[in-house]
Amino acid sequence: MTEQYQPIRVWSRKIRFFHWLNLLCILLLTVIGLMLLNGKLLGLSVDGKILLKTFHVITGYVFALNLVLRIVLGFLGKGYERWGQTLPFNQGYRQELSAFRKKQHLAYKGHNPLGKLMVAALLFFMSVQMITGLVLAGTDIYYPPFGSYVAAYIAEDSNKLDEIKPYSKVNINELAYQEMRSLRKPVITVHIYSFYTLMVLIIFHILGVVIAERREKTALVSAMINGYKYLPGDKQDK
Repeated sequence: MTEQYQPIRVWSRKIRFFHWLNLLCILLLTVIGLMLLNGKLLGLSVDGKILLKTFHVITGYVFALNLVLRIVLGFLGKGYERWGQTLPFNQGYRQELSAFRKKQHLAYKGHNPLGKLMVAALLFFMSVQMITGLVLAGTDIYYPPFGSYVAAYIAEDSNKLDEIKPYSKVNINELAYQEMRSLRKPVITVHIYSFYTLMVLIIFHILGVVIAERREKTALVSAMINGYKYLPGDKQDK
């Protein structure tokens, strides 16, 4: 007898919009970031670096706003928008994980237990990238939200902050500038290594989606496009 699969709406438009915009932002940030990291090899001029950093920061703002809205939605949203349905911190998570390991439960409306762990890890490192990226935007090309404070700190004359430009020494107090750059170094290190970690996690995320699709057969990939998973009527989780 053929098992009957039923379409179940899981992912809202807000979740799907977040997912695909987030993917686009990460792709753009990765390409631009790698170009900046290999600036010498590519022979980038100072103006070229500033232009790329500007694009990187603007894309970063879109990434950050999208991420913040998703975090808020996790508290205020409905159904599988909420963190209780998405992250591995609910009361029954250990039981879910145990059943998953024993293959006692093969179909999930939302993420399976390992998927929830992956979502938590991705959100954490994306948040690290967002915070460190905003700090670097302020200390490198003096963009908001910290750029004006940084400019005021390194300025010789705080009444002429408009003279402070990236890669320029006009109206710059050299001692304050070097102090700022020293404080910036560990932030750069965290930003870069968090980026590498995020790339590894994304690879595992893609592999996990492929494996879960083969195991669960619930149209996992298309669900992030149309919102619907296909679940057997007798195996749907609550």
